[in-house]
Amino acid sequence: MTVKGRPDGFFVPRPMEYSDSNKQKMSQAKCCSPNLKARDIIFIGVLAFAYFSKSLTGAYTKSTITQIERRFEIPSSTVGIIDGSFEMGNLLVITVVSYFGAKFHRPKIIGAGVLLMGIGTLLMALPHFIMGRYKYDTAATHTNDADNFTVISTCSSDTQNTVQQLISGCQKGEEESSPTWVIVLLGNIIRGIGEASIGPLGMSFIDDYAHPENSAFYIGCLHTLGVIGPIFGYTLGSLCASLYVDIGLVNQETITPQDSRWVGAWWLGYVVSGLLTLLAALPLWFLPRALPENHQTSELDYPSNQNKHTPSITEIAKDFGPSLKRLLTNKIYLLYLVSNVVAFNAFAIFITYTPKYLEQQFGQSATKTNFLIGLTSIPPVALGMFLSGWIMKRFKLDLLGSARMSFFTAISALFLTIPYFALSCENIDVAGVTVPYQGSVEVQNINSDLLTSCNAGCGCSDFQWDPVCGQNGVTYISPCHAGCNSTRGTGWNMVNNYL
Repeated sequence: MTVKGRPDGFFVPRPMEYSDSNKQKMSQAKCCSPNLKARDIIFIGVLAFAYFSKSLTGAYTKSTITQIERRFEIPSSTVGIIDGSFEMGNLLVITVVSYFGAKFHRPKIIGAGVLLMGIGTLLMALPHFIMGRYKYDTAATHTNDADNFTVISTCSSDTQNTVQQLISGCQKGEEESSPTWVIVLLGNIIRGIGEASIGPLGMSFIDDYAHPENSAFYIGCLHTLGVIGPIFGYTLGSLCASLYVDIGLVNQETITPQDSRWVGAWWLGYVVSGLLTLLAALPLWFLPRALPENHQTSELDYPSNQNKHTPSITEIAKDFGPSLKRLLTNKIYLLYLVSNVVAFNAFAIFITYTPKYLEQQFGQSATKTNFLIGLTSIPPVALGMFLSGWIMKRFKLDLLGSARMSFFTAISALFLTIPYFALSCENIDVAGVTVPYQGSVEVQNINSDLLTSCNAGCGCSDFQWDPVCGQNGVTYISPCHAGCNSTRGTGWNMVNNYL
């Protein structure tokens, strides 16, 4: 089957030549092949499972952006590099895999790619098992009993020495654990390399061996699974974010998922999705190289087994350059490529940083943010894909009509995003940060604006974030900065007594 606009050798194999006798036999066998549709459905089901696990892991990665940033204490720019490393790995090999892979056993190559994705996904969870326990900034230190806390960050003469000891220990732990984010980066690159075979080779396999009237439906099923996967991915992200990173090793009276210092079990989702991806890879290794249009091999000499020249790797490599040149000199293809680069660039930024935007701009927890994104973002995508297909079929849109519809929807989406800039929440009143201390004279300090006349002699540290709420509605970064000299109660029921 020849596809117009697609250079020979890329994504699909060259059309096979059949003799007249073989064509007649294949036509007769087609009517008496009851297992043909079943074979198609088995392959589609196996490939759809791989698509589902791939999209689930991708969405879960987006949902853990803020958790990874907080756990490894890295800036947003570094997190962006980690997220983009998937595409980096994909771009390294996708041209070679799509060209050379079409010449060999495509199901096994896809299976190898899915297996590589599973390994990369599990590798992303590895840092959790080689790092120490997560220690969030707090004014309370653990005693021998894990459920008991002793508050030290109050206004007293010996506070300064105790705080400096805590800061020193925290900095040592941070220095040891910070480089491990590189493992997450490498795992995501491996995921991208493995994914390179799924789309091009899977689509071309369907295009080659499915009936023309069924191929569009099968490809639509794959895209549908690609949309459903993120729903489960964000749901899994919401569930894991509700669990503490060190499961069972935290007293939730002292910190909850609503706390800005909370880090969820970001690694757990990678373990689940990694095992699911490995499971999806297994059936692909048992699929045949081709799905002939009949299964009566004893009555029909299938052309793939005779009269078909199997090119050597050298011959395939020689044809690679001319095929790539034909592709890159196709003006329509290049224009389509540029438009997709622009579109996906905007989409990648939107879907990557939306969780962080909702958390910080609207004060939502990671658990609620991931749930809302999965509930409100993914279903409209599925609805849009369905409506676009229905509109194209209903109005019989040609290539130009489809391009016009795409242009109109893109412009509409652009204008609908403008109101985002008007949506915001007011800053929380934090003494010395967003509002001045009330009724106190600011103490000029070259390093901090957090000191006033009421806490200047308390020896407060500016490196600890353990906020307390005052009766005046103002938040103080620690009991010490609020001028408290004693406390009573534990956890969220703790009451600080002021001077």
